[in-house]
Amino acid sequence: MKKRIVIKVGTHVINDEGVLCVQRFEKLVAFLSSAMEQHEVILVSSGAVSTGFSKIKLDKKIVSNRQALAAIGQPYLIQNYNEYLQKHGRFGAQLLLVSDDFDSRKRTKAARDAINTLLGNGILPIINDNDTTAVEELVFGDNDQLSAHVTHFFDADLLVILSDIDGYYNADPKKDKNAKVISNVEKIDEKELQESASAGSQFGTGGIVTKLKAADFLLKNGRSMLLASGFDLSDVKNFILEGRHSGGTLFSSTYKLK
Repeated sequence: MKKRIVIKVGTHVINDEGVLCVQRFEKLVAFLSSAMEQHEVILVSSGAVSTGFSKIKLDKKIVSNRQALAAIGQPYLIQNYNEYLQKHGRFGAQLLLVSDDFDSRKRTKAARDAINTLLGNGILPIINDNDTTAVEELVFGDNDQLSAHVTHFFDADLLVILSDIDGYYNADPKKDKNAKVISNVEKIDEKELQESASAGSQFGTGGIVTKLKAADFLLKNGRSMLLASGFDLSDVKNFILEGRHSGGTLFSSTYKLK
């Protein structure tokens, strides 16, 4: 039986400060296509604001400008995904969600039904925050939280977060050269969840704290999460395609690789 996997891609993975990183993007889409051969795959992709900024240079510190950039960038982002997916004989479909969609059983069911239909027809659902209207998410939120909710409410077995952060370390790797990635985590200390978030790029809103909050939400709901590098896809390929945990951090007490 196929597993259902949500793969979340951070802004910094697919963009270099507002410019699409073609090499990483090509490798990402090739991986997604391979994963779709074995599993049901849902993609949650950041990058609308940075893609919009590549078209028009607006001051990103102003919320209305970030809303406009998201509106400009989102269709181009989906266009890019479909252009590269087509090379693998696949295509994707856009779904824009906000947190309120998960507070309504009716709206959650409607979104789940659409997801199930897309997956049943071999189409890649590509989800993003509706940043043009969801101002709270644009300012204070991030797609780490969105992807965790997608995983839980759309009945996925695993969330994979691909980021410039390649795992959860036992110390700050920027300050401690001996810091090592923790392979498995079953519970997150509440103190770790209280730290302030810091984005990995000028377009991001995440950081390790938002990823820990996503993992904590899933652990408390009996689900699992893998945090791995989006720059070097070898660890996530080993995990998803070969059932081998070679790197990154698995937040779970129940997940079976095979």
